[in-house]
Amino acid sequence: MKQVIVIGGGAAGMMAAIGAAKEGARVTLLEQNEKTGKKIFITGKGRCNLTNACEQEDFFSHVISNGKFLYSAFYQMDNQSVMDFFENAGCRLKVERGDRVFPVSDHSSDVIAALNRQMEKEGIKVCLHTKVKEILTTVESGNSEYAAEDVNGAQSQPEELRIMGVKLADGRVLNADAVIVATGGKSYETTGATGDGYGFAEGVGHTVKEVKPALVPFTVKESWCMELQGLSLKNVAITLKSDKKKIYEGFGEMLFTHFGVSGPLILSASSYYVKKFYGMPVQLLIDLKPALTREQLDKRLLKDFDENKNRQFKNALDGLFPSKLIPIMIRLSGISPEKRVNEITREERSHLIECIKALALTVTGTRNFKEAIITQGGVHVKEVNPSTMESKLVKGLYFAGEVLDLDAVTGGFNLQIAWSTGYLAGVSAAKEVT
Repeated sequence: MKQVIVIGGGAAGMMAAIGAAKEGARVTLLEQNEKTGKKIFITGKGRCNLTNACEQEDFFSHVISNGKFLYSAFYQMDNQSVMDFFENAGCRLKVERGDRVFPVSDHSSDVIAALNRQMEKEGIKVCLHTKVKEILTTVESGNSEYAAEDVNGAQSQPEELRIMGVKLADGRVLNADAVIVATGGKSYETTGATGDGYGFAEGVGHTVKEVKPALVPFTVKESWCMELQGLSLKNVAITLKSDKKKIYEGFGEMLFTHFGVSGPLILSASSYYVKKFYGMPVQLLIDLKPALTREQLDKRLLKDFDENKNRQFKNALDGLFPSKLIPIMIRLSGISPEKRVNEITREERSHLIECIKALALTVTGTRNFKEAIITQGGVHVKEVNPSTMESKLVKGLYFAGEVLDLDAVTGGFNLQIAWSTGYLAGVSAAKEVT
């Protein structure tokens, strides 16, 4: 019977273990924490947005890094297959706004429990408090199945290496026919994420693309932003720009914080920012009234001002903004708070409209890995076979989940990547070991 070791008891690791066991392999899952699924437990604010029920062809439009690499994995286990898996495992699901899929109970623990039940059913040996120190390989005679391709696209014949097993932190050696690295990234360090998988990959010759925090809040330059701490805005539109280059456009919900801005809309924007503009100052424009054109907004202001013609400007904005935002908008408009609204000039009104339609902030960077939902970067996918998730450099070595240079926006897409790549890696490891 083929021996498969899975390193990591997160989403990708547990699914990989189940996939391998279903194909008849004897599977051992090694997890350094005291329990499996620690990151799953806190995803979706503890509710676990485990996938997205969008149309299959729409899935790839939400992937930021290396979407084409995911074709085989996704169609091996697509979003409907994931939903069927959890329903059959006793975790009932529901679909919410934006096609986000959650357990009916709203408890992420039910997702973890379903995975643990399946692992027990498949006879998978789970070893907790077990830290891997090193991946062990041996030189195999004969021609390698793959030619390696470096970052520049040059072809070269790598050493003919095969997996031998793993060495644990306590010195023990576990032999295996295949090893699946599903250690996650560096995000949410409180769950034990250390980036060990990158070291394992580099240790056997793999290239690791620079890792950066993604789906992460922005820090901003303007001090007035901090005065709005705790204010949540729904149904706003944002545009992220570098000079005249548009980085991201989106619509949804955002939140002001003591350091800048956050919320689902900002998190998605951050991953596009991190991809090519990480650490660079860029402009964030917030449209507070995206349903209205500038002309329509002008008519709305004229109507409001006409109804409050004898009131001071500072007392005539209650119907337009949340109370916490009013002092900021007055300040940015340049209109005197005491000025009567019937005295406001067309030019002043035009400037106010511009503030409403393009409230400007300067993004200076992002928060760190402690606040990042995912990691961008990781094991270079050009060195991994997309049809199997097997390394092109080491036979019998597989990668799955966040340790790979794969990421997507919010909405359940990143967990779908974990399920898909994990399952394909597990099935492939069990089938292809020779």
